[in-house]
Amino acid sequence: MSSQPLLQISQGKRISLPTRVEPKVFFANERTFLSWLNFSVILGALAIGMLNFGDRPAFISAFLFTGVAMLTMIYALATYHWRAKSIRLRGQAGFDDRFGPTVLSIILILAVVVNFVLRIIDRSKKAQNGQL
Repeated sequence: MSSQPLLQISQGKRISLPTRVEPKVFFANERTFLSWLNFSVILGALAIGMLNFGDRPAFISAFLFTGVAMLTMIYALATYHWRAKSIRLRGQAGFDDRFGPTVLSIILILAVVVNFVLRIIDRSKKAQNGQL
């Protein structure tokens, strides 16, 4: 019996071994995509409700929420395709995105703040005109 290792590595040479990608990785990517789409559909339904049953500030906010919902859908699609390509090419890098959800959350918070500011301005104008 020899005492030498099975794989001998010489200096400067890299050994590439094939990595096996399990099917659950593809399904996890699809499940994440569907989760993002679920969120954007709920946000779009909120925007439609504001558009149909609201006044002028709600009308303006509805367009903001529609824009955020559309950005979320575009982000979800781009991320899904990026991860699917990385999985197919057996990329060893991480599949996480650190900036996308943060940027979308900040945009969503800004839309909610604009909604509140428009609502307060509208209420103060109505109070000045004696319509309350």
